[in-house]
Amino acid sequence: MKTAEILELTNVLKAEPRQKPAYKLAIVGAGCGDIELLTLKAARLISSAEVIVYDALVSDDILSLAPKTCELYFVGKRCGLPSSTQDYINELLLGCAVRGLNAVRLKGGDPNVFGRGCEEALFLARNGIASEFIPGVTAALGCAASAGIPLTHRGVARSVTLVTGTVFDTSALGWQSLLSAQTSLVFYMGKEQAANIAHGLLDAGANVQLPVAFVSNGARAKQVITYANLGNMAETARKIEVAGPTLIIVGEVVSVGKELSGLMDSISNTRAEAALERLAEVGKPV
Repeated sequence: MKTAEILELTNVLKAEPRQKPAYKLAIVGAGCGDIELLTLKAARLISSAEVIVYDALVSDDILSLAPKTCELYFVGKRCGLPSSTQDYINELLLGCAVRGLNAVRLKGGDPNVFGRGCEEALFLARNGIASEFIPGVTAALGCAASAGIPLTHRGVARSVTLVTGTVFDTSALGWQSLLSAQTSLVFYMGKEQAANIAHGLLDAGANVQLPVAFVSNGARAKQVITYANLGNMAETARKIEVAGPTLIIVGEVVSVGKELSGLMDSISNTRAEAALERLAEVGKPV
């Protein structure tokens, strides 16, 4: 651990319990950015927390729900930047829990979708601390919804596979398994691996024209959607300069979402009035 982490842990562990220790901690999913996508239970726990240990993707709006007296500990992990070690995070959570505080471990998305939530719960349990999981809207669901892309669609995709873009099976068999019939693929944290993803899928027999969508800062005010296909996926990824997390959706569902987006953009009051007239005609007696 770094010196600063050791000092912070020392201060946490030295602090006297504020109440009779409850020895329980909530591992809470903060969703993918939009405060309105929080569950009611997550909002309640955050609003009553005495200490929150939070990740990099938790928005300021969500943190603003915490009481002014709440202790906040940032332990975010970001690609290529100095990050807190998992050992430090585990010990910090343990220290907060044994003080008997209303403690919340706040994670972007869902705690157990590439979130190490169960790793932390296991560590706490092995040290006599109970915990509970509060689900959050994971990025695949939140980004797809805000981009208007269905992850499954009748006649197009009957399943969806979530894949981490940082560590995955790169064998031919691994890529072929991802291309099972009528499956949408969603890659988390995969922008930097776009070239490898495209290469692996093409080698496994995917169509070079298979649609791709990059959703940057999904479900947030600064969301950006960039469309591509497997053939130009790597080049497109290199040109994306948006700061923030980027999710990749691969599959024919992207075309469905793109069509919907175009129709939504063309909707006007005139067309809505025409639809009402049509319904009125249908309702007339013969």
